[in-house]
Amino acid sequence: MGNNNNNGLRRWAALSGIAIEMGVVIYLFIKGGLWLDSKYNNGGKLFLIIGTLLGVGLSLYLVVQQTKRLNK
Repeated sequence: MGNNNNNGLRRWAALSGIAIEMGVVIYLFIKGGLWLDSKYNNGGKLFLIIGTLLGVGLSLYLVVQQTKRLNK
């Protein structure tokens, strides 16, 4: 019984880590897009949009990979 509770806690901690990782990846890509827009795209939001989409795509890919590892 103690092992099952420990496994549930471990899974909860891993899922919480995945959520935090998603937020950090998306945030960094958004900040990178904003920086590129300020540097190379006067007033435009092209790099912000590209950075956001890349950040969301990368974070979803990482979530899929990590959940595959959790289910093994």
